[in-house]
Amino acid sequence: MTRPITRIEDNYVETEIDEETVLMRLSDGDFFSLDGTGRAIWQAIDGTRDRDGIVALLAERFEAPLATLVADVDRFLADLAGAGLVSP
Repeated sequence: MTRPITRIEDNYVETEIDEETVLMRLSDGDFFSLDGTGRAIWQAIDGTRDRDGIVALLAERFEAPLATLVADVDRFLADLAGAGLVSP
């Protein structure tokens, strides 16, 4: 198992609106709207799961080829890390 993915909680505020999670990055006020798979990935980032654990959780919830889930999770985690919202 690799290191768990963790949220960098000092860098954002979060709110839930209906079926959407909205994040605001505190450094510049940029907003990120998460729904569907993005929201599921965000919710899976609980400080205990690594990338493979997140992929496994999504595989239980969504009917998608494993290769697609892996690519989606990798891309989204890279985006979140680039935005300073998670630490891989």
